[in-house]
Amino acid sequence: MLRTFLRAKLHGLVLTGTKLHYNGSITLDPLLLEASGISPFEQVHVLNLASGARLETYTILGRRGSGIVELNGPAARLGQIGDGVIVLAYAQVVDGETPPVPRIIRAGPRNRLRRR
Repeated sequence: MLRTFLRAKLHGLVLTGTKLHYNGSITLDPLLLEASGISPFEQVHVLNLASGARLETYTILGRRGSGIVELNGPAARLGQIGDGVIVLAYAQVVDGETPPVPRIIRAGPRNRLRRR
């Protein structure tokens, strides 16, 4: 049996844009992805704190150091600029194996990595 565990969480993000006429995904600053261990094109869940919407999509790289957090395609209808969002990534683990220790990354103003 496979069990699904949280392996990465980007907390405290704020949407910087939406782009409806795009193929779909969430664009993120590469610095955020690298800190969390989430890869480009990896499946993620996005939780919108303002609306309660939850969506499943994949990540794409934005400009490094830009702080970009942008919903694209149909997902753009599920958020507005300024909404707080959380991005989650999961790992599937065979029952009995040690689950991953989640990497929790907190963002500060302008979606910059918060120092510990």
